[in-house]
Amino acid sequence: MSERLDYDIVIAGGGMVGAALACALGDSPLQVALLEESSLERIRPGADIDLRVSAISRASQRIFAAVGAWEGILAWRVSPYREMRVWDAAGSGQIHFDGAALGEPLLGWIIENRVIQTALLERVEQLDNVDLLCPATLALASILEPEAHLRLQDGRELRARLLVGADGADSRVRHWAKVDVVGWGYGQKAVVAPVRTEKPHQETAWQRFLPTGPLAFLPLHDGRCSIVWSTTSEQAEQLLQLDEAAFARALGEAFEHRLGEIVEVGPRGAFPLRLQHAQDYIKPHIALVGDAAHVIHPLAGQGVNLGVLDAAALAEVVLEAAAAGKDIGSLKVLRRYERWRKGENLLMLGVMDSFKRLFGSSLPPVQWLRNLGLNLTDAVEPVKNLIARRAMGLEGDLPKLARRWR
Repeated sequence: MSERLDYDIVIAGGGMVGAALACALGDSPLQVALLEESSLERIRPGADIDLRVSAISRASQRIFAAVGAWEGILAWRVSPYREMRVWDAAGSGQIHFDGAALGEPLLGWIIENRVIQTALLERVEQLDNVDLLCPATLALASILEPEAHLRLQDGRELRARLLVGADGADSRVRHWAKVDVVGWGYGQKAVVAPVRTEKPHQETAWQRFLPTGPLAFLPLHDGRCSIVWSTTSEQAEQLLQLDEAAFARALGEAFEHRLGEIVEVGPRGAFPLRLQHAQDYIKPHIALVGDAAHVIHPLAGQGVNLGVLDAAALAEVVLEAAAAGKDIGSLKVLRRYERWRKGENLLMLGVMDSFKRLFGSSLPPVQWLRNLGLNLTDAVEPVKNLIARRAMGLEGDLPKLARRWR
């Protein structure tokens, strides 16, 4: 595919959110460039599980299907999760979500980040109106009305009516746009690894709230689980230094051996946890999506789903504006996207931060209240089902791509 110098939209960042946005803009009159820094590596058959996995909501699944990438994801390896069990280590509080009780076949999917990104990028390569520039690093961006002027690290210069920052939590696009962020680090890291348990995972997502943070066991396609163990930075480093047998013992004890003994531990890694929110999602000819706009605690697995909804909403706004002959990079057009997604994301960030602090408290009255709240919510089916449907992306102000199936 030949590369252009002038584009309607340039997307900086070919991760899951940026690639989803490129797909959502596919087969349209707009000319789009997707910049991805890393070389596109195909997944090799038999390759080990990616350390990073995501809990994909039904809304995200619908978006991936609508843009033509879901079949590519299914062609690799995915695991449905049909139930979710959550309990508090400091009491008797617990809650159980079941897709069958909602009249749904499943709650969501556990999928490796690499599988999602690869399938989306392979779909991008099929789109006539999207150029995948890979590897390509955006070195400089500036706004000279009526467009964004961009320079790549290899010297190429591009122009675009709209530059989208999908380049992660440390977004350079956000920095060039002079957008401030608010937030804080949690002083925690999430330890991740694939593990095999003595008992089957039952296509269930399991989560135990420990005083130091939540420990999740997420079901994988091959019978293993992907763990996400959020804890203090100090304990995380200690866990990474343990040998496999010692780590398996510590993990089993922390999980109360709900799935029996830990019989196998794969490679381990860790990443720091923080909350972060951009004060603005837009500037003239610039929009931010995904982690460039917001970073959330992973305890409910909503981070990627929020970003995919950003991508679908921005695509809808831009395509409708273009069809009406409007300037897709104008603040008047982009404000619709910001109003749509900023409130939704702020609400979810606030709820997850509150959960993190609530379950991290060692004060006896707080522990009593949260256990009571878990048990009451579990007992009141309408409330529990509303929470589940919202988390699954079956309720709320959803983009069109999240509401249809094909």
